[in-house]
Amino acid sequence: MTRRTTTARRRMMAVAAGGAGLALVLAACSDPDGEGGAADETTSAGGMIDCAPYEEFGDIDGKEVDVYTSIVDPEGATQQASYDAFEECTGVTVNYEASREFEAQLLVRLQAGNAPDIAYLPQPGLLNTIASDFPDAIKPAPTQVAANVDEFFNETWKGYGTVDGTFYAAPLGANAKSFVWYSPSMFSDAGYEVPTTWTALMDLTEKIHQDTGGQVWCAGVESGDATGWPGTDWIEDMVLRTAGPDVYQQWYTHEIPFDDPQILEAWEAAGQILQNPDYVNAGLGGVDSIATKSWTDAGNGILDQQCWMHRAANFYMTQWPEGTEVSESGDVFAFYLPTDQTDVQPMLGGGEFVTAFADRPEVQAFQTYLSSADWANEKAKATPAGGWVSANNGLDPANLATEFDQYVAGVLSDPNTVVAFDASDLMPGEVGAGTFWRAIVEWLTGSSAEEVTAQVENNWP
Repeated sequence: MTRRTTTARRRMMAVAAGGAGLALVLAACSDPDGEGGAADETTSAGGMIDCAPYEEFGDIDGKEVDVYTSIVDPEGATQQASYDAFEECTGVTVNYEASREFEAQLLVRLQAGNAPDIAYLPQPGLLNTIASDFPDAIKPAPTQVAANVDEFFNETWKGYGTVDGTFYAAPLGANAKSFVWYSPSMFSDAGYEVPTTWTALMDLTEKIHQDTGGQVWCAGVESGDATGWPGTDWIEDMVLRTAGPDVYQQWYTHEIPFDDPQILEAWEAAGQILQNPDYVNAGLGGVDSIATKSWTDAGNGILDQQCWMHRAANFYMTQWPEGTEVSESGDVFAFYLPTDQTDVQPMLGGGEFVTAFADRPEVQAFQTYLSSADWANEKAKATPAGGWVSANNGLDPANLATEFDQYVAGVLSDPNTVVAFDASDLMPGEVGAGTFWRAIVEWLTGSSAEEVTAQVENNWP
């Protein structure tokens, strides 16, 4: 990424908030030379932001910030594009490193004393582990970040980034995971309707199997060192739908054991699909192929008309091959993973948290940018293909690029929707990014739910 170093240009990107929304306007900035003259105007590829918040960090021109994350391409490319405005304002270069083995490798780097400046943690449970095991490495969030989070986020999000009363990590993006991807044209041609209850979904699954004689669902949980995590989303969605949000909270806080009968019921519900060879794994193999099929392209069978449905989060939109039209009249779209519950519409959610291992001024300035409404809007505009939303209430919905993103935002804002943060991300890191993942793989390759959940429970830290 190219860094711009002309001070006059950096200072000229401005944004002003008007009313309830965010109106982008060019604001006058002070003369960089102190002589009262008008400064040159400069914009980033995404728009204009207010550079003033970063002046208090001093002269950070020419400095560098190293970021380590699990957000790989193609989403990684839009992440980096969203930093252009900050780099333009400050002259700081952001060095971006992404890895599919992020969770395991970050701990290795911390143990070796080779921490990045900033890491995007996808699990608050991992944040707790790091704060406990590496207290000298992790840095509290600066006051500027805390102020942004107080202004732009629901207080529960700040709680996810807090350990033992110390606020460390501001939220970044937000994920909505309770969706089923499908082909609108395949459904229409076959006369199938989108189901609105879990019972209707299972009836549709059986009907498709009877009509076609083939498997209905496609799935994959392979993800390098993180293999298994997509399967945890299945289980969590089913705990929310069979036991409810209260039991769900008791589960991830370990008020009830990991292998509680109510939790085993959820594994059984997920197994109605994931362990039924009549229903999975369309075009890919048997049930055990789920453990070895990459999550990034497991849904492609929908495009090949080998697969009818694929459960995956909103961010799966970024995994469809280039040229895929995502809309209700396009190649693929998604519907809410339904429930038979009538009093609640649970939505499994997730997100990344910006965690610092250095407190240099340039690092704190970048943390401040990432917690701002400016960044949320820059990120939305830098994501023309869609597949991204945020819980930042300063995000202008008009900047969301696609019909699907707007649909997701509508589900999240529905008063009947109860967003439950990903349970594995709230469990201790050894579980949420370890034994739970392994349990999924063992379950898909022959072990029973009773066996694998007992193993997790017996090894709960």
